[in-house]
Amino acid sequence: MNVSLTPELEQFIQSQVEIGKYSSSEEVILAAIKLLEVKENIYKGRFEELQRSIMIAVEASERGEVIDSETVFHQLQQKLQQRRQQAS
Repeated sequence: MNVSLTPELEQFIQSQVEIGKYSSSEEVILAAIKLLEVKENIYKGRFEELQRSIMIAVEASERGEVIDSETVFHQLQQKLQQRRQQAS
């Protein structure tokens, strides 16, 4: 496999080797690929969690367990106010 990099990326990779963080350009690229893999796994996990949450909500809705939008927005406003007060 051949990979073409921009001059900026080549310089970045070389700088990482020069400062001693990595022993070779290949090591820098492997670290980057591993980081991308971790990121993708996190994304996949969050996506699956979101899908589960949506299914739980859909099932609750089908059972008639719903809350009107006015109540939901009021609850969200209260939570937001609480977080703002905690932050100050």
